Amino acid sequence: MRDQPCGVPSYARAEPDLAHHGDAEVGTGLVDLAVNVRRAPLPAWLADPIAATLTDLARYPDPTRARAAVAARHRRPPDEVLLTAGAAEGFVLIAQALRGIHRPVVVHPQFTEPEAALRAAGHTVERVRLDPADGFRLDGSLVPADADLVMIGNPTNPTSVLHPARTIAALARPGRVLVVDEAFADTTGGAYTGEPESLAERRDLPGLLVLRSLTKTWGLAGLRIGYLLGAEALLSRLAAVQPLWAVSTPALAAAAACATPVAVEAERAIAAELAADRDHLVARLAELPGVRVAGRPASAFVLLCLPDATRVRQALRDRGWAVRRGDTFPGLGPDWLRVAVRDRNTTDAFIAVLREIMEA
Repeated sequence: MRDQPCGVPSYARAEPDLAHHGDAEVGTGLVDLAVNVRRAPLPAWLADPIAATLTDLARYPDPTRARAAVAARHRRPPDEVLLTAGAAEGFVLIAQALRGIHRPVVVHPQFTEPEAALRAAGHTVERVRLDPADGFRLDGSLVPADADLVMIGNPTNPTSVLHPARTIAALARPGRVLVVDEAFADTTGGAYTGEPESLAERRDLPGLLVLRSLTKTWGLAGLRIGYLLGAEALLSRLAAVQPLWAVSTPALAAAAACATPVAVEAERAIAAELAADRDHLVARLAELPGVRVAGRPASAFVLLCLPDATRVRQALRDRGWAVRRGDTFPGLGPDWLRVAVRDRNTTDAFIAVLREIMEA
């Protein structure tokens, strides 16, 4: 018997495929609502520094300037920044460097790479699943008191829920490493509010590691650039297992450019525009009987639940639309789909097709 729509999935079924990602849903001729990467021409202040490095690739990468720029943006000393080849490398470094932990916990549903990296390094991972009936709100009491590694996304992929900074900060304690994946933090807030629930500038919380990505808003998924923020001693452990010259010279140029005041101002303007487009998508989805949007979306995507989502996803694909299946995320089942926020015209066209499919 199939799961009740929007309910808690049966955990007796086969393990979700942690290696499945949105790019696997995309194909030739499909409108991409499966990948949460913004697609727009690079501004000159970003494209030009990247292009300028192409004449100097014989030199080994030097992260000094980029690390200083990122540190200044987040009001930290450079030794509290570790640049990485995308967020995914950050998860691998954490898993490899912290082999002495005894009770790693991953809060789900969330991006699957943190758990996949831990398992690949030989860790036995414990899952804390948030309740869909409660909008996937973080309940800190669910995290075991003796967990010495806790990993959570904020805003969380795939739910798009933005947890209060104070709720996540309350999970920090001596003897525990708290990893907060803020890969989508720059999609929250607006022109004047910035990143309202980010912990990127908090230096007072023991064991805090904040992971950031520059690939989403700026469309740099193919360049691979991200970074970790945390105490120098903790980052030194991660750096010790990082390959030499892990971040390319073009990626370092992108990191420096994206940390400037011009970039931050542009980023916040994009977030404000995104919020308006997201509100439009949520409002249009509300017109469809049987569709429920999870929680209060705050990022570049929304999670929705609807009956026969597997059939609907395939029908959408047949009609030229790619969306992200939800059943590969622990804590979700086959009735969940993740949909990227796009411009209003794209949303309206998508809703029209989705309505036809659901009414068929």
